[in-house]
Amino acid sequence: MSDKKAIHFGGGNIGRGFVAEFLHNSGFEVVFIDVIDSLIETLQKTSSYEVTEIGPEGETKFTIDNFRAINSKHEMENVVKEIATADIVTCAVGPNILKFIAEPIAKGIEAREKSDPLAVVACENAIGATDTLRGFIEQKLSDSTKSNIKDKARFANSAIDRIVPLQDEGMGMNVKIEKFYEWCVESEPFKPAGPPDIKGVHYVEDLQPYIERKLFTVNTGHATAAYYGYNKGKTYVHEVLEDKELHDIVQNTLKETAHLITTKFEHISKQEQDDYVQAIVKRISNPVLKDVVSRVGRAPLRKLSRKERFIGPAAHLAESGDKIDCLLGGIEMALRFQNVEGDEESADLAKKLKEMNATEATKSITGLEDNHPLFKRVEEVVAKVQKESS
Repeated sequence: MSDKKAIHFGGGNIGRGFVAEFLHNSGFEVVFIDVIDSLIETLQKTSSYEVTEIGPEGETKFTIDNFRAINSKHEMENVVKEIATADIVTCAVGPNILKFIAEPIAKGIEAREKSDPLAVVACENAIGATDTLRGFIEQKLSDSTKSNIKDKARFANSAIDRIVPLQDEGMGMNVKIEKFYEWCVESEPFKPAGPPDIKGVHYVEDLQPYIERKLFTVNTGHATAAYYGYNKGKTYVHEVLEDKELHDIVQNTLKETAHLITTKFEHISKQEQDDYVQAIVKRISNPVLKDVVSRVGRAPLRKLSRKERFIGPAAHLAESGDKIDCLLGGIEMALRFQNVEGDEESADLAKKLKEMNATEATKSITGLEDNHPLFKRVEEVVAKVQKESS
């Protein structure tokens, strides 16, 4: 048994194949928390599973053991007890689920038995996800705990970057995952004590450049390829990048976001950002990943929201009068991702575009204020898609 314990909310592929791999390799016992009965039951009956890292030079396999699993739907008291004696809580549940995991974490903080504060790190594809989670947690805390929260818990934002491709049939709990990874966590919240000792985590004083660079390069590029690919009848992301016209569209979109990154963060040079862009394009072009465009495009409403991969950078660029034509093209393709099988948000998107006028739909989908310099341009794209969808 390990004397270091990590609680991880979300037993999905990122949880098992990325976060738990790092925690396991750093000597933590990992306790998975989820509400999916079949997933938890399978984890409870499994003593170990395999993570296969895939890269251009081949595959590497790792065995993950020393874990347990609890169903928070049926055993909330046990979850709270585990958090009360844990060293770190992580999550990979999706930004919309953070509000639901806040209560057990809050109760665990209230019942804290360890003298060291609990480290809380959200591993979500969203800016400031740990701050968001903290807000939900603090709504559930007593005034006395809130007043000395630093003694009980430390909250650190993080930026994660790793592609999980479509899994092969019959994988069970085994996970295939891209070899490349980046997991940056802000170090400031853990001072004066040091941050949790997790091998592979890059602790940084200022996380913002890493979050925005990743979100507006990896996520913008990946989603642009997926939405154009979907609308052009492609199956895999690598097929999109093999098409010269679509490859150029992705590259030109990332030129727009690169201009934003290098202007906003002066320590990131144009050459460094260009190298990063080319490395990302090479990654998502990897045919071994078999990245399905309909999977990458899932949840278009979240991806079209105010701080996300399209509207976020386009809004910044529009404010300074810079070029956004390619980003607008990606926004149009995302708006056309409607009624896709297995994706509720694509059906909700279609409903909004059908039932609202262009102004209402633009406000609802993007969260932009109608006096924002980007608003009119997006509204024109919305109206175009509405007209062609009717």
